[in-house]
Amino acid sequence: MARPRAATYGDTREQILAAAAQLFATRGYTATTMNEVAAASGVSKATLYHYVRDKHELLAMIAAGHVAKLEALVQDVAACGLTAEPHLRELIRRFMQAYAGAQHQHRVLTEDVRFLAEDQRRAVVDGQRRVVAAFADAVAALRPDLAAARLERPLAMLLFGMINWTFTWLREGSGLTHERLGAIVADLFFGGLPAVVAAGPD
Repeated sequence: MARPRAATYGDTREQILAAAAQLFATRGYTATTMNEVAAASGVSKATLYHYVRDKHELLAMIAAGHVAKLEALVQDVAACGLTAEPHLRELIRRFMQAYAGAQHQHRVLTEDVRFLAEDQRRAVVDGQRRVVAAFADAVAALRPDLAAARLERPLAMLLFGMINWTFTWLREGSGLTHERLGAIVADLFFGGLPAVVAAGPD
């Protein structure tokens, strides 16, 4: 009979994944060692290997976990039953909010997926495609004429171009929050520059 997991198993696992994501994002996947991951996680190397087989499995868990959370956000917004424009605005808001707390994971997803095995990379990419498809469907629901011209996916990709790379330049303490930026992105996407207001919320 298998030994039951400790009550803190999930917390320690998340702690390890968060530490590894930060190291991969700041030092690079190839340069990071398992010794460094153990030290950053506050666990022994033996404990680290109790949770993961190797660095490759760490990368796979970080990438797959981040995509799974994004897919869950898509499903949560879909369950709200919003009409077309509020639905797309809520998707943008939720994704920007998620990126605020997962900048390291997002950098790993965009830069290190190439190091995964083919089947793992395909699973991650398939998840990303489902997320893009959800945004494209939201665009199509708002503008069926654009869907008829097969522009919904390019527009979804342009939208992701605005939000996906904020981790490279948006810094805490800059005076601009992810929440505020999410509203700006939505306004810019829906109405162009004339729709963006200079003042933030009171």
